[in-house]
Amino acid sequence: QVQLAESGGGSVQAGGSLKLSCEASSFTDVNNCMGWFRQAPGKERQAVASIYIAGGITNYVDSVKGRFTISRDNAKKTVSLEMNRLKPEDTAMYYCAVLRYPGGVCTLFPPDFTNWGQGTQVTVSS
Repeated sequence: QVQLAESGGGSVQAGGSLKLSCEASSFTDVNNCMGWFRQAPGKERQAVASIYIAGGITNYVDSVKGRFTISRDNAKKTVSLEMNRLKPEDTAMYYCAVLRYPGGVCTLFPPDFTNWGQGTQVTVSS
């Protein structure tokens, strides 16, 4: 199974920016879709964005649309999440994951994903 490792988290003031990176051990076992998710203390894990590895088509939840950008680098086997104009409500542990289903739709539904990384913390202060 593919191994995932997130990095790039940190603490930032509201309005600031961070770039997260997810490195995969391989892009051959991700079912052509990877996503970024986040979980705040006491809340359920939520999707942030997902991307088709082959074609680069992206999906975003409304709360981050226009502020966050997901991208992939097939040569480096990474999926990045550029976060701009950060808000305190963006504070969470951020995870990446791969789609469970071969040939499946690249969704924004956490149970459709698997092989979660260890996560990287993002803290946004007012």
